[in-house]
Amino acid sequence: MNDPLLHPALPAPGIDWTADHMPLIHAAFDEIGDVFAGLRIAMCLHIEPKTAVLCRLLVEHGATVALTGSPGTTRPETAEALAADGVLVHADAADKAPRIDDVLAIDPHLLLDNGADLTLGLLGRPRSPHFLGGTEETTTGAMLLRAHEQQPDFPVVVINDSELKLMVENRFGVGQSVVQGFMNATNLMVPGTLATVVGYGPCGRGVAQTLRQLGALVTVVDTDPYRTLEALMEGFAVAPLADALPQTRLLFLATGAPGVVGPDEVTLLRDGVIVAGVSHHAWELDLALLGPVIGAASYYRVHQQEDGRRISVLAENRMLNLVAAIGNPIEAMDLGFTLQARSLAAVAAGGLEPGVQPVPSELDRSIARAFVTARTGVVA
Repeated sequence: MNDPLLHPALPAPGIDWTADHMPLIHAAFDEIGDVFAGLRIAMCLHIEPKTAVLCRLLVEHGATVALTGSPGTTRPETAEALAADGVLVHADAADKAPRIDDVLAIDPHLLLDNGADLTLGLLGRPRSPHFLGGTEETTTGAMLLRAHEQQPDFPVVVINDSELKLMVENRFGVGQSVVQGFMNATNLMVPGTLATVVGYGPCGRGVAQTLRQLGALVTVVDTDPYRTLEALMEGFAVAPLADALPQTRLLFLATGAPGVVGPDEVTLLRDGVIVAGVSHHAWELDLALLGPVIGAASYYRVHQQEDGRRISVLAENRMLNLVAAIGNPIEAMDLGFTLQARSLAAVAAGGLEPGVQPVPSELDRSIARAFVTARTGVVA
């Protein structure tokens, strides 16, 4: 049986091609790159070409970078290229978890985290007085940090708290790339399909809108009444989860919360349903609740319940856009990694208050103007 975690998807564009389409981050490093000279940076990110551009720029500007990857998303050819460029890569496509101890062993000045693994790991051990703080890429990581009993006594800038990132990368970038991953993994038609998106945050909203633009009949489920109202006013059908599941052919899980589809919900899934993960962690559906695997390929496994119903899960419910596609579009990640670089530079420069906090608003607005100019040639 092929394990989808061992088979990242289609060949990605090369690192040089990717770099040629990331003008914002190059402009940012021209301005603030020198702040990283001599610093050691521990990173946890998906290891693919867009990440490689960021890592190369940090190394070119004098930083020492130790990098580990999120499970199931490491592209071996990218990892090899970065190692050749001097990045300390601690990752393999078969990894089941980030190699936290390996990257923290460099005694970092800064963290660039994705899911709070590095930051939580550092909170549980002594650290050097030269440590300055870090950034967190995801909403899931921010939730984990804010709920943790030991709050960081150093600044952690949450990139996903940026309204700009939520709009461009999460809504438009994730929406496009998740649906692209679904089509790559299944070779099935979207038009006319009954789809349900659970979670109407920026990522779920983007997936729902992309599905509808391709002709799917989309129902939105969210426990927040404001988001439910927003989905309704934008023309989607809305329903409680228990009402939506029996009719659903395609189920996209985009809440970021654990245990969304539990034992009761599994009994409501129709025969032939296909489940796809959108969130950072694959914990919205416990695969142990499903029956034995009766069929599998690189990107899916078909489970059979005792009553004969078949439930197909794509990529073990991991982030479909990174397992069965090539991640978010380059331009969206250009913006996202520019936010990362400028926020990390702000941490390195000092002056930020300790604790979990959003991207400084002046950075958000200046990058928004630059993005408009890069896309249109118009000075915003």
